[in-house]
Amino acid sequence: MNWLLVVAGAMVGAPLRFLTDRFVQARHDSVFPWGTWTVNAVGSLILGLLTGAVATGAAGPHTQLLLGTGLCGALTTYSTFSYETLRLATDGARRYAALNIVLSLAAGLTAAGAGMALAHALWS
Repeated sequence: MNWLLVVAGAMVGAPLRFLTDRFVQARHDSVFPWGTWTVNAVGSLILGLLTGAVATGAAGPHTQLLLGTGLCGALTTYSTFSYETLRLATDGARRYAALNIVLSLAAGLTAAGAGMALAHALWS
């Protein structure tokens, strides 16, 4: 049963990542990877909200498997973030590479914290 929840979440998360990345990146005339940045920030927000929901008892382990491991595991992408950062650096766009690292870390931590705060406000 648990693996089916993970698979079901991933079946939504993977295409959502692809479509979101293409949608966002198509609207920016920049080498900066805004699409990957967006899916990682949104995934961090969802994970923060989910973590807060579990901590307050508003969500259980099945929800955690479906949304956390499945959906967010397929939605977010550390490997693409790493690849795009290295590609920027090797293509001579070192400032964009550094900006990608800083903005991604800041957005991810801020989004996760905001999600947790929102969960505690909703369910505490």
